Amino acid sequence: MLIKLLRNGLGQIIIFVDWVTRPAKMKRSSEEQSKVEKEAQSLSLYQFKACPFCVKTRRTMHKLNLPIELKDAKNNTNDRQQLLEQGGKIQVPCLRIVKQGQDTWLYESKAINQYLTDNFAT
Repeated sequence: MLIKLLRNGLGQIIIFVDWVTRPAKMKRSSEEQSKVEKEAQSLSLYQFKACPFCVKTRRTMHKLNLPIELKDAKNNTNDRQQLLEQGGKIQVPCLRIVKQGQDTWLYESKAINQYLTDNFAT
């Protein structure tokens, strides 16, 4: 019980610090942003709200101005089950990439951030 209380409190602190120190969004022309938004429709991030590695990935998404769908793998049983059955394990963050009908499940915040930077930074 005490550990759960500490974990929840620490999670809320992490979320608050992220909010206070959030980087500015990348500026793009409306045409470029429309293209990015279209490409981002094929992506979804499975995450826990207070996970520090998920926060790190969401910060990169915010910085790159990427509207990627967020899936709550902690509180949403459907999202959690989909992550387990299709991704192979319950580990967050996990970026689901759908290209040409093929699903790729990318784990590890460092790899996800590198993928997003390589594909969306100008």
